[in-house]
Amino acid sequence: MAHSLLDYYKAIDNASQKMLAAAQSENWDEVVHLEGACAVLIAQLRHKSRTDHLAPEERREKTRIMQRILRADAEIRCLAEPWLNDLEQLMDNRIH
Repeated sequence: MAHSLLDYYKAIDNASQKMLAAAQSENWDEVVHLEGACAVLIAQLRHKSRTDHLAPEERREKTRIMQRILRADAEIRCLAEPWLNDLEQLMDNRIH
């Protein structure tokens, strides 16, 4: 089945929303797993975008999708910050 460029954006958005839900429940293993899935989708999107292009109405939808992805990413980063600080302290304690 051939996927359109917009399908890839939608799939990345879906994964980012799942990542946000996982981060909200502090399931960091799932966040990391979904981050890997997003990386694969992004690579596929980059490859497909070399030959395919979006129509004007699809570009508007892409913009809305990208805004949702960026909002989710920002929220995930805020949720992850305390966890990352804890990890940093743990690593510092192991080094010293």
